[in-house]
Amino acid sequence: MQFLKNFELELKLIKTKNQLNILKIKYLGKKGLISNYIKEFKILELEKRKYFLKKINYVKKYIKNIFDNERIKFDNLEINKKNRFKQIDISLPGRKKKLGAIHPITSFIYYIESIFSKFGFNIIKNGFEIEHQYYNFDALNIPISHPARNMQDTFWFNSDFLLRTQTSNMQIHEIKKKKLPIKIIVPGKVYRKDYDQTHSPMFYQIEGLIIDKNINFSHLKWIINIFLDIFFNKKMKIRFRSSYFPFTILSSEVDVMDENNTWLEILGCGMVHPNILKRFNIDINIYSGFAFGMGVERMIMLYYGINDLRLFLKNDLRFLKQFKKNRYF
Repeated sequence: MQFLKNFELELKLIKTKNQLNILKIKYLGKKGLISNYIKEFKILELEKRKYFLKKINYVKKYIKNIFDNERIKFDNLEINKKNRFKQIDISLPGRKKKLGAIHPITSFIYYIESIFSKFGFNIIKNGFEIEHQYYNFDALNIPISHPARNMQDTFWFNSDFLLRTQTSNMQIHEIKKKKLPIKIIVPGKVYRKDYDQTHSPMFYQIEGLIIDKNINFSHLKWIINIFLDIFFNKKMKIRFRSSYFPFTILSSEVDVMDENNTWLEILGCGMVHPNILKRFNIDINIYSGFAFGMGVERMIMLYYGINDLRLFLKNDLRFLKQFKKNRYF
C-alpha cells in the first residue's frame, strides 16, 4: 500500500521527539490522512466500505504501535542523557529504611513457649476458636445450669456454638485422645464480653496441662515458681491464694509481689477435677494432673508496669516502637 510506504519513508527522516509528534498528528490526528481516507469511503457500497474500513483500521493500529515504540526510544534517550551528566556524591550516607518489629504480644507468646519447651511441654497451636459449648463448658465441669457460666459471658453463634472463652477447651480435645501422659501448653485467642482498662473482648491466653501418674500439688507449685523466676529474670516472691474454678480442685490464684510490696494477681491454677478424667474413662486412682492459665497481655503489663491493656490493640506506633529492642527476640 503506497500510503504505508510514504509513512515509512517519512519516519526514517525523524530525528527528534517533536518531529515525531508532528508526524503522528499528520497521520492519526482528527484532520489527519487516515481520517480523510475514512470520509472518502462513505460513498462506497456497504460491502466495499466494510472491506476498506477493515484494512484502514489495521493500518491505523500498525502506525499507532510504531509511534508508541518510537516515543519510548526518544524517552529512553532523554533519560540516558540526563543520567550521563548527573553527579552522584558517593560520600553521602545511605537512606535508612523503616523496619517493623514483632508485636509485643507475639514476642511474649514466643518467650513463654520457649520457657515451657525447656520443661518438655508440647505446644498445641491453631486451636478451635469457634467451639461447641460441650468442649468450652460441659466437658470442663460447667453444665448449662451452672452459675459459673455467667463468669464467662461470651459471643454465641447459636445455642451450641460460641467463640471460646478460654483455651481450656483444648484440654478436652487432648484428653479425649487418651494418649497419656499429657504435657502441653496451649496459646491462643479467647473472647469475652468485657472492655475496660484491664479487659478486652478478645485477648490472648496460655493454658498449661499435665496428666500423668502420681502428679500432686507440689509439682504444680514447683512449675509455677520456676516459670515466674525465669519469666521475670529474678527470684520472685509469690503466694498461692485459694480460689474457685469449676474444672479444678485445690484451685488457686497466684500472686506476685511488686517493687511496692503489693500483691498482684498473675495467673490461675489447680489440680484437674476428677470429674473431667472420669468423663473420659481415665482411672483417677492411677492418673492425676494439674492445669494453669495466664493472660498474655496481663503478663506483659506486669512485666513492664503498663496499666492499660487496650494500648496493645490500638496500633499506636509510639507505644509499639518501645518494644522493638525486646531483649528476648
